[in-house]
Parts: sequence; C-alpha cells; structure tokens
Amino acid sequence: MKVADKNKNVAPVECEAPNLQDKKSENLLKYLVIGIVFGIVFVKAEIISWFRIQEMFRLQSFFMYGVIGSAVMVGIISVQLIKRFNIKSISGETIIIPKKEFRKGQIIGGLIFGLGWALTGACPGPLFAQIGSGFTVVTVTLLSAIVGTWVYGKFADKLPN
Repeated sequence: MKVADKNKNVAPVECEAPNLQDKKSENLLKYLVIGIVFGIVFVKAEIISWFRIQEMFRLQSFFMYGVIGSAVMVGIISVQLIKRFNIKSISGETIIIPKKEFRKGQIIGGLIFGLGWALTGACPGPLFAQIGSGFTVVTVTLLSAIVGTWVYGKFADKLPN
C-alpha cells in the first residue's frame, strides 16, 4: 500500500503484517489447499449449518458454544506458548503480539457482527464453505460483508473508536 505525499512522491506505508510484503511472488497454492481443507472440516463438522447457528442463538444446543469455546481455549493456550517460549513463525520471523487497547467501538462492532451472524447464519469464516457447498444465496451475505468492510474503511475515522 502506498500513499502520495504533497510533492506527488509515492512513499510506502507501514502495515501490521510487513512479512506479507516481502514475498510477493510466493506460491499461494499452499494457502488455497489449507483453505479447502479448512472448508471441508467446517462442512463435515456442521459448523456452517444455518440450523446449527440458529440453535446456538436460540440457546437450544451447546454444540456451537462447544466449538467456539474450544477455539478460544486453543487460541489462549497458543498465544501463551508463543509468548513464553518466544516461538518463531514458520519462516523464522519473531512473532510480536502487541497489547490491545479496549475501545467502546469494539462493543458496538461486536453487537453489529452478532446481529448479522444471527440474521444470515454466517460469519466470515464459513461464508466461502457455504458457497462452495452450493448455498449460492450466501453470495449476498459475502457481497454485503465486502460492502460493509469498505464502508467501515471509508468512515472509520468518524466512528466511535
């Protein structure tokens, strides 16, 4: 990503994932394969099921809470292991986990996200798996997510952060 300054010169902008900028010609096939495997796991585990998601929001089943809770626990343990043992990335880079500052916009965003998830039966993870499973109506949700992301980017500086 580049930004033009007053003299019309182009200057690079820092981002939170600079390691992604270094390897522009890297083979992306491995990410495609991992994504396909991840999607198959989502389908087979019924994590993308609209009915499972509705059961969760109606408090009729523990299944999705168990899946989400397990993911949270794996995440917590993984982050603690990375911090305590100074684990490096696959390419040997030091993993830096910055401290996060709490903002009230996170509550508002979480509520909007949850409402969208409850209404559509999809969050960003399973969208592609749902489309790949033949639920083509989910493309409306995908396009809405893309538009919502664009709108947020456009007005982020004016929103309550």
